[in-house]
Amino acid sequence: MAKLKTRYICQACGSEQHRWQGQCPDCAEWNSLVQEASGPTVFSAKHDLSSGGRAVELVGLNAVVALPDRMRTGIEEFDRAIGGGIVSGSAMLLGGDPGIGKSTLLLQVAAELANAGRKVVYVSGEEAADQVRLRAIRLGLGGAPVQLAAATSVRDILTTVTTGEPPALLVIDSIQTMHSDLIEGAPGTVSQVRASAQELVRFAKQYGTAVVLVGHVTKDGTIAGPRVLEHMVDTVLGFEGERSHQYRILRAAKNRFGGTDEIGVFAMEGGGLKQVPNPSALFLTQRGEPVSGTSVFPALEGTRPVLVEIQALTVRLASGATPRRAAVGWDSGRLAMILAVLEARCGISFATTEVYLNIAGGYRLSDPAADLAVAAALVSAMSERPVPQEAVVMGEIALSGEVRPVAHAGLRLKESAKLGFDRGWAPKGTEGPGGIALTRFDRLRELVDQILGR
Repeated sequence: MAKLKTRYICQACGSEQHRWQGQCPDCAEWNSLVQEASGPTVFSAKHDLSSGGRAVELVGLNAVVALPDRMRTGIEEFDRAIGGGIVSGSAMLLGGDPGIGKSTLLLQVAAELANAGRKVVYVSGEEAADQVRLRAIRLGLGGAPVQLAAATSVRDILTTVTTGEPPALLVIDSIQTMHSDLIEGAPGTVSQVRASAQELVRFAKQYGTAVVLVGHVTKDGTIAGPRVLEHMVDTVLGFEGERSHQYRILRAAKNRFGGTDEIGVFAMEGGGLKQVPNPSALFLTQRGEPVSGTSVFPALEGTRPVLVEIQALTVRLASGATPRRAAVGWDSGRLAMILAVLEARCGISFATTEVYLNIAGGYRLSDPAADLAVAAALVSAMSERPVPQEAVVMGEIALSGEVRPVAHAGLRLKESAKLGFDRGWAPKGTEGPGGIALTRFDRLRELVDQILGR
């Protein structure tokens, strides 16, 4: 019998080391190397693989290929995020913070497909089948013909689902609890996660079953385990949102069968996750009179405009005190840049003023087109002159003080007009629908003069 060799696997990046070290030399993580035993492999025998195999068929790029079959789940927000429906034989990885609603969402998807006459198997490695059943009853899905199981052995799961007709959808909750008896190590280790996912993906491709894997996330929000797991699957989905807020956003980070520019918006309620066909209603504050320090920005998520409210607050400090800068939902570095441009190009100094910036509703913005809306909120807060309630603001600010054009301005303004906004502050050259009056700015100073009434 061959002697087992000892190796040390990094639980953060999956690199292999021959001796234990306190710090992984590849990813610089501390105390992440775990000892594992490995036997001789086919590759360790150093065979010549250049002959002895079978020839594979080569096809050209112009070959006619049918579009993949998609299963519509009936949950429009879910279908929108993944490109129009679940592709048969695909593998999806869904990640999100604990308690965000991953299991609730997948249980609702499984129930919709089962009610449509498709065979669906839901395997939970963290909860008993009775716990999943109780959640389904609480969500009003107790009558859905979903087949439940509580198991953690990949061999047992694949033996069960390959007996008889394979299911149309197989949900594994979660991949970190699965283990393969061919690999040594506890469930959750890099080798076990990789081997379990590989077997499940192979099953999906062989039998045409769509497999959904739920993945844990780390403290910084990335999916736990080796990054090779994200390369093995066809679609990587992230379920985002703050547990203190009602809304949830389903976003695709990778999609081999569609784009990654669409999002699905849900609201967590007592009866589960409800679709939000008009996300702007979640992020706009209803107020009866104009308030200084606020502006409305038409953000764009894929092809869907979402109107969000930007709030700014300035507090003057005594001479000599160090002012604080805080931003929630916005890049603090970009906030510092906008403050510098306002001072250098427009003569508005925030040197003795604390600045607080917030994106209402817990929304996170990374679109540079929101620069002008942020600047408008800051100037409004400093001067205590409100931005008109019926106006939306958009535009990118250059270091020279120039207001640069934004992408898909017409689409943003069209959605704003639907929600009752009849004025728009935009860069020079912007064209919009007839129902909205545009005020165009070439320089940031012109916006400041507009707010200050100069």
